[in-house]
Amino acid sequence: MKDHLIVQNDTLVESIECDGQLIATIIRAEKMPDETEFVTGDDVKQQVGFVVYPEGGIIPRHIHVPMERHLQGTSEVLVVRKGMLEADFYTDAKEFICTRLLRQGDVLLLISGGHGFRCLKDTVLLEVKQGPYLGPQEKQRF
Repeated sequence: MKDHLIVQNDTLVESIECDGQLIATIIRAEKMPDETEFVTGDDVKQQVGFVVYPEGGIIPRHIHVPMERHLQGTSEVLVVRKGMLEADFYTDAKEFICTRLLRQGDVLLLISGGHGFRCLKDTVLLEVKQGPYLGPQEKQRF
């Protein structure tokens, strides 16, 4: 494991970086902020954060204005709904960085580089990513 590649934000949010490139962010199930807090920076193509409202709070009705965005690559968010797995992280050059254990309720934001998983228990993942899905040609296995 290359420890110099890992950046620990706090005990419940961990960002994995290599040469200044953000590879992934892990948000542990226990993370429960008291106020709105985004764990991604404004420059990350997939924004992930906590939006906190008090009891009786109102989110005014709204629509999202059509905007053209130009994105390169595919980021994805995985929520471990059930089970446990090990996640391996790799650089864009397919070099191993580290392994992290993910449990029920953990959230994983995959931004760049490569990844692979080993399910240690029966596992259900909720996956969110940009579409449309173009088929197997979107992935390069190694």
